Amino acid sequence: MKTLNDYIEKLNNLNFKDMYNNDFFLTWEKSDDELEAVFTIADALRFMRENNISTKVFESGLGVSLFRDNSTRTRFSFTSACNLLGLEVQDLDEGKSQVAHGETVRETANMISFMADVIGIRDDMYIGKGNAYMREVSEAVQQGNKDGILEQRPTLVNLQCDIDHPTQSMADMLHIIHEFGGIENLKGKKIAMSWAYSPSYGKPLSVPQGIVGLMTRMGMDVVLAHPDGYEIMSDVEEVAKTNAAKSGGSFTKTNSMAEAFRDADIVYPKSWASFVAMEKRTELYGNGDSDGIKALEKELLAQNAEHKDWACTEEMMKLTKAGKATYMHCLPADITGVSCDEGEVDASVFDRYRIPLYKQASYKPYVIAAMIFLSKFKNPQATLSTLEKSAKQRKFD
Repeated sequence: MKTLNDYIEKLNNLNFKDMYNNDFFLTWEKSDDELEAVFTIADALRFMRENNISTKVFESGLGVSLFRDNSTRTRFSFTSACNLLGLEVQDLDEGKSQVAHGETVRETANMISFMADVIGIRDDMYIGKGNAYMREVSEAVQQGNKDGILEQRPTLVNLQCDIDHPTQSMADMLHIIHEFGGIENLKGKKIAMSWAYSPSYGKPLSVPQGIVGLMTRMGMDVVLAHPDGYEIMSDVEEVAKTNAAKSGGSFTKTNSMAEAFRDADIVYPKSWASFVAMEKRTELYGNGDSDGIKALEKELLAQNAEHKDWACTEEMMKLTKAGKATYMHCLPADITGVSCDEGEVDASVFDRYRIPLYKQASYKPYVIAAMIFLSKFKNPQATLSTLEKSAKQRKFD
């Protein structure tokens, strides 16, 4: 049976010192040891909560959340993560702030951060904008701390941008690690990151990009499948190729969903808009061209409709290894006959995997908490030991 000391000993063998007082933008900016430290802390925090040990490491403090796109799982995961560590959460509603009156990013960042320990931002709608905005916020609070305006330097956590969705891909990876019994068992496993039909338009690229950018780190055989015209960022493809070469895995592309699914251990069918389309949409929004945006939406919905056969059906699942591949999705999925007439996945497939899908989602609060924890404590092993020795119950029985 696991003990907290098992997690502490694992951390003792990892080098993650650069995560202290630092941000989390993209998974491929972090070392293998740093990623494993996040997984280890996440598991340790989950272990403690399940054993009724308080993980409250802050007596006061604020987590600021800024969501420029709708969210359920990530929004509540961020709030849960902050609460787990003892932080209060405040949403920044830009419509109700002075941002609407022209307040600069630098000023906003400092004004919300007087008692903030972490800022979580989701900004995934526009190519070239989201990640750049996050870095601008980070630079502003770093300077504010250096100038003595802010007592502490808030950690910035990327809750999804135009390039990557690190909290999602890390939660997905931790789910896979547990499903297959450890990182050491992932080498040679085939995962199909496949486009799938959706009756909606403009879903972000950051999920498929996050998956190919992270899973290629583990020696897995990662296949990116999509119809012609649904390409992701070429820069991220290069990251995946480099990762695969280093890990001993592989990264390949195909325009056949069936080819991707054949003998796959894991399948991840998910709709997204093409990089070219997202670039065009960003330009149209920037120019305030509402007619152009409507025309683009009509064009992309028609393009999607040409590929309704790209769906995770029972027949497609039979092509996977022993017909029993792990099915994954970041949720919500477009379920045929349930949430839409035709969508990404058959209702029977989704229903069969509903419980593991919910378990997959359950890792995200712990992953976010681990990212915060590693940034805020120079010696997280000692902090975990202190929490255990204090033996404070999370819930009094």
